Amino acid sequence: MPCPCRLEQLTAAQQITISVKLVQDYRPNPYPLILSGLLEVGGGSPVKQLGMMDAATLTYDTLRFADIEDFPETADPVWILGKNYSALTEKEEIFCDVASRLWFTYRKNFPAIGGMGPTSDTGWGCMLRCGQMIFAQALVCRHLGQDWRWRKDQKQKDSYFSILNAFIDKKDSYYSIHQIAQMGVGEGKSIGQWYGPNTVAQVLKKLAVFDSWSQLAVHIAMDNTVVIEDIKRLCAQDHLCEIAGASYNGYPCEGDGADSLLQWKPLVLLIPLRLGLSDINEGYIETLKHCFMLPQSLGVIGGKPNSAHYFIGYVGEQLIYLDPHTTQPTVEPSDDGLISDDSFHCQHPPCRMQISELDPSIAVGFFCNTENDFDEWCKHIRKMSHLRGALPMFELVERQPSHFCSSDVLSLTPDSFDANQLERFFDSEDEEFEILSL
Repeated sequence: MPCPCRLEQLTAAQQITISVKLVQDYRPNPYPLILSGLLEVGGGSPVKQLGMMDAATLTYDTLRFADIEDFPETADPVWILGKNYSALTEKEEIFCDVASRLWFTYRKNFPAIGGMGPTSDTGWGCMLRCGQMIFAQALVCRHLGQDWRWRKDQKQKDSYFSILNAFIDKKDSYYSIHQIAQMGVGEGKSIGQWYGPNTVAQVLKKLAVFDSWSQLAVHIAMDNTVVIEDIKRLCAQDHLCEIAGASYNGYPCEGDGADSLLQWKPLVLLIPLRLGLSDINEGYIETLKHCFMLPQSLGVIGGKPNSAHYFIGYVGEQLIYLDPHTTQPTVEPSDDGLISDDSFHCQHPPCRMQISELDPSIAVGFFCNTENDFDEWCKHIRKMSHLRGALPMFELVERQPSHFCSSDVLSLTPDSFDANQLERFFDSEDEEFEILSL
């Protein structure tokens, strides 16, 4: 692990060089940046000595996005969660699509986690926030539909606020930072510790059990293998969806007014993957791009070591993503249950990064509302396996392979694996930022 470096050991020029390098590596354009416990640089601000360096807690503590590079004028198709756009003629539609994704960032001044824990997740909660974003997209598809769009000051359905309430920073929300952090203790994670993609996927699966409104079947495909038989067995179980009179946080759950017996439980499929050793294997890039083309796509969570992003699409050789590294005040519902939702939608041109810079440890997500959706997804995946010059990211099989019964840690079921061993393979959380020689 790199040794921390005190600022007084560096010249002013070196301090500025370090901070500018970090900004350029993690953002399309520099704008005010705070390195927690280090210094403040950007937008003409002075360099301030604040203490010890901890580059793993870098945050973008600003909501002024005017300096972010506009979307490129390119003939390359733009793909966002199964939708194809032209950057030349449909830029407004692209921005509307991006703004419609629920954007969860660092928050401050929320109720203490566990009663006496942290009141902010700045510096450690970025992967938890990305997990919230990919799961929120599943709930949007489940309750509002894939084509739903958010527009500022436009009246939204009650089910929209029910979804938002499920992620509000309070202990009784299904998928709040409080619930994820405390459930993570069972996965070997202390509150305030950084998560990797696999860990947050495992935690979300456990939390979804308590979401009786959404009634989701969450499957985490291990060993780079998706077993069709296992998924159909999971989703085809008869289950009652109690709709009449149901509500969540005061908002009525819309339905047909009667209990109904669903033949297919809507599927959230999360696939933790490692697409290389220290860098992504170029053979996987085209396959990864095609995942964003699928109508069932929920996107990808991953990023760079200790700096997570929620990837929702691509253009050319760049990934399009939502960045959680902005600290905003926590939002509390009003007395009548309404929520000020502007800060939950990213209303500036989306962030982009080169696909080649992606850390190989990721989790890919898909949502299949019906059995037919899943069958169509399987057809798409089989076609993707024949892409010329591309490597398949995972295997799709009809039945469970015999090697799943082995004692290898990667072959164990999600409920019986050794969490510490598994995340050492899937997660890159042991990696730290290092100071470049100047």
